[in-house]
Amino acid sequence: MPQIRLENLVKKYGAVEVLHGIDLEMANNEFTVLVGPSGCGKSTTLRMIAGLESVSSGEIYIDDRPISHLEPKERGLAMVFQDYALYPHMDVAQNISFALRLQKRPKAEIAAKVREVAEIVGLTDFLQRKPAALSGGQRQRVAMARALAKDSGIFLFDEPLSNLDAKLRGQMRAELALMRQKLAKNMIYVTHDQIEAMTLADRIVVMHGGDIQQQGAPEELFKKPANKFVAGFLGSPPMNFMDAELQQENDRLYAKGHGFAFALPEQKAKTLGKTEGKVTVGIRPSDLNYDDTAPEGAGLNLNVRVAEYVGAQSVLMCACETSDVTVELKSETPIALGKTLRFAVRPEGIHVFDRTSEVAL
Repeated sequence: MPQIRLENLVKKYGAVEVLHGIDLEMANNEFTVLVGPSGCGKSTTLRMIAGLESVSSGEIYIDDRPISHLEPKERGLAMVFQDYALYPHMDVAQNISFALRLQKRPKAEIAAKVREVAEIVGLTDFLQRKPAALSGGQRQRVAMARALAKDSGIFLFDEPLSNLDAKLRGQMRAELALMRQKLAKNMIYVTHDQIEAMTLADRIVVMHGGDIQQQGAPEELFKKPANKFVAGFLGSPPMNFMDAELQQENDRLYAKGHGFAFALPEQKAKTLGKTEGKVTVGIRPSDLNYDDTAPEGAGLNLNVRVAEYVGAQSVLMCACETSDVTVELKSETPIALGKTLRFAVRPEGIHVFDRTSEVAL
């Protein structure tokens, strides 16, 4: 498979710089997901790789060959767009084969390729239909099939599921994961949905403000976020953040804030050394457990304000004096609204960030 490398990639619109020197290398046969909030530069990066946006400075390499000066059709890429971009007057088979017909491939080869990719994406029974007679999910599969028919080594996906409803997005995520297993291709996928990123990616690249914040396997980014932004962006419900001070007490390192004080685990305390001062403590909602026997230094008292029942789980909106805290727990747990209850903090789930730089400590 082709290897893709971005070196000091910069994009400017007039005097406004939206990408600030991106360095990124995508391994062979890897599903890479660029994720981040709107305006972070992820789609711009993808469009520069595709050749739909010019490069202000820096270079894009495919197999060590610079390509930023090449036209899109010369780069050997296939792209799936957010809005499908299907030809309404053509049926599914004609849409899938469009690029092959432009290349004047033999009719028998085109027919065989259309059947092959239609089977991969589950469109065999819909080849004679026009796009208007298809559902949103089926139209997106046609767009994917058209890209697959080009037989490129690199596939680019620009938020392909964002126009679908929640149920269809879930189905299409599963279909994309299955398709990924069948194909030995490099895939670069752009989304603002962190659930898509976590479930599909071999490697996630988190972007914010035109810079890469962190990259790595989904589990690595979830368990060891490099900074407060990554910690808060990945995970649903998002991580809780509370202002605290680190204080040494009886050979233990404590995080103390308004209405709480708990000891940091020994490994975390060893990493921090004799650090004291103002920090931000992060705890994921799933790392808080209802436990009215939690001893001092191992839990915190929360006033339960709102309970959202979501099936097997309940999400509690709570208050710890001046801090808002979200808790995720099994829905059968008996919880009374308006009561102040004790929750144990799972020691391994405590994250500490510098208050000023927001870098993980």
